[in-house]
Order: sequence, then structure tokens, then C-alpha cells
Amino acid sequence: MSLKPITGKNVKRTKSFKDFNVSFARNLFTDDVSSVTNENSIKQAIKNLILTAPGEKPFQPLVGSRVYELLFEPLDPFTLDAIHEEVINTITRYEKRVELTSVDVVPIYENNKIHVTVEYKVIGVPILEQITFVLQRPE
Repeated sequence: MSLKPITGKNVKRTKSFKDFNVSFARNLFTDDVSSVTNENSIKQAIKNLILTAPGEKPFQPLVGSRVYELLFEPLDPFTLDAIHEEVINTITRYEKRVELTSVDVVPIYENNKIHVTVEYKVIGVPILEQITFVLQRPE
């Protein structure tokens, strides 16, 4: 007997997550700020945590990561390892809704950018999720 593969539509949730969209786009039906739910809410939160510098969030000076300041270091294996560890530590410390499975940091030497892939499981949901983004110095 084989088991049916589990996909996002076949999973019953015990919790749902909802947050406002950081683009502050207007919902055409309610005339309110649009929202993101469940997996998209968590993906948005992880990306915001990584891109937020400590001290940037009011009343929570420790929340965030040092990734921004590490982008100004030479793009060598030591910096890549520091960014890798910073991403792991930040997600583990501040995003309690996920269980981190892997973080991949790949340099793009031509443009001094870093491609980051974060793979995680939402606690209580047996599906692997993934978010990818590119880190680069502001111009």
C-alpha cells in the first residue's frame, strides 16, 4: 500500500497565520491594506528578519541580523560563512513558527551579490517550504 503524497492543498491546518503585505497595496474589495496568509506570511517574515538591522525595529533593539554590515566585507569564504551563520542564528532565534532544515549561501562574484536559499518546515505542517532571495549592497 502506498501513501498519497502530501501537498499544500491536502494538509489540514491547526493554526493559520495572517499579516499585512509589506507593499501596503490596497485590497480592491475591502479598501483596506492587503494581507498575506500562512506560508506567504512566514516567507515575508523570514526575509524581513534577515534584511532588518539590529536597532532598526522600535522597542526591540536586538531583533534583526548583521547581514547588511557583512555585505561590505570582502566576498570571500569567511564572509560567506559569517552570512550563513547569521541567517541560521537569526531565523532560529526570532522565527519560532519554523524549523530550519537548510540554508544555502552562494556568491555571485560578477555583481558582488549573494544568493540565499532557506529551506524550512512550518511547525505542525509536514511540508518543506523554501524562500530564495539575493543580498546586495545598496547603491
